[in-house]
Amino acid sequence: MNYIEVIDLLGTIAFAISGALAAFSKKLDPFGIVIVSFVTAAGGGTLRDVLIGVDPVSWMRNMNLIYTVLICVIITFFFRKYLLKLSKTLFLFDAIGIGFFTVVGLEMGLTAGLNPLICIILGCITACFGGVIRDILVNEIPVIFRKNIYATACILGGGIYFLLLRFELPSEIVFLVSGIMVIAIRVFSVVFKINLPSPYPKEELIEELHDNSAFAKAENKTESGKSKISKKD
Repeated sequence: MNYIEVIDLLGTIAFAISGALAAFSKKLDPFGIVIVSFVTAAGGGTLRDVLIGVDPVSWMRNMNLIYTVLICVIITFFFRKYLLKLSKTLFLFDAIGIGFFTVVGLEMGLTAGLNPLICIILGCITACFGGVIRDILVNEIPVIFRKNIYATACILGGGIYFLLLRFELPSEIVFLVSGIMVIAIRVFSVVFKINLPSPYPKEELIEELHDNSAFAKAENKTESGKSKISKKD
């Protein structure tokens, strides 16, 4: 197993666990948990392979991904109570996943002979789209579409990757440093609450917040009314 396969495996483990945790938090059934975990781990890589013409896609030729996902789901099942109690657990595994998958996507792009800018886009797709599918399946707004620094971390990590290549450093070091930088940027931005600037005026955001709060209160009243009626019945 070479270093690329090791990093790909680490990213798969991180994303499979983050997908399983998201599914457990939404109380999905066993089939749903496995599906969400699988698409989180394989979604970005599948789209990447389709775009660069890999046929069949990587996970169809390598059963290790499927075995890894199943093992991660089982492990997460036994430790879910402890993992779900830690509010940052899902975020940490997600950050690790995007770090490792970004550099895997970059390397796949270089192997395909693509322009560095396209390689960075490919790294973002590999890192982010599994999480996008996960969030959609569990009925959440995908993190990449919020104001959080998410895809931006992948882009910066890709820039660092190509910068380090200019110094002719060993590829193992370039991979490791670039992946760690993506993780560090993502974690740093969340810890210190650094977000992308909003394109909306502050007044619009405050108004939307009030509207959402009023809608949530009305929804809660409706639910409580239904529960009272069901109790009477």
